[in-house]
Amino acid sequence: MRRSGRPEARTGGRPERKGDGGREPHLPPFGRSDQPANLLHAVPVEFVGSFPDPLVRLDPPLPEVALIGRSNVGKSSLLNALVGRPGLARVSGTPGKTTLLNAFRLPSMYLIDLPGYGFARAGKAARAGYRRLITRYLGERSTLAGVVWLLDVRHPPSADDLEIQDLLIASGRPVLAVLTKADKLTRSARVVRARELASALGLQDDQVQLTSSSSGEGIAELGQSILAIGERP
Repeated sequence: MRRSGRPEARTGGRPERKGDGGREPHLPPFGRSDQPANLLHAVPVEFVGSFPDPLVRLDPPLPEVALIGRSNVGKSSLLNALVGRPGLARVSGTPGKTTLLNAFRLPSMYLIDLPGYGFARAGKAARAGYRRLITRYLGERSTLAGVVWLLDVRHPPSADDLEIQDLLIASGRPVLAVLTKADKLTRSARVVRARELASALGLQDDQVQLTSSSSGEGIAELGQSILAIGERP
């Protein structure tokens, strides 16, 4: 059985995969807000620490929203723009520097910055360690409320992106695909690319959000969506 809402073939001829145990193999919707104000700018944010253990206990236990993406997708810049705290997440000029789980506490939830994937110069052992951390975090983390999946709007999904999508589907957590670096394309081109990526990944329109850390496009809307999923009962 092919994935719900997916085209018969993907870019690159990737074969379709079967569901497991009757579960519809698609990404659950993240839950979106139409309000423009970014309330994340008005709440305190505290860096808790960096941890190698995907099941580390955070005190107090609160819902978690994780950010995941390729190592050069602009995750740290996006996190800084989201909370309105330049420098909160360090922006490195060398992709692949984040190798631990970084936790940031808000009053009602945690933002979890997961290591970037797909860094070509990473060794085999580093890649295996990353895979174990991500697999256990997404699959076993009981406090995980949702995932923000970052993708560069300029590029088609890579093999690494599609492997991560499999893990996200298996986790059953709500997912929002956030397309970064929208400012690098014209307004008409970015809308077309968003539709193309949504189609390639079998996502609904309300599961995709265009953003730019530089121009601020989509940042307030993303902040509202994160708060909405983090505050669900």
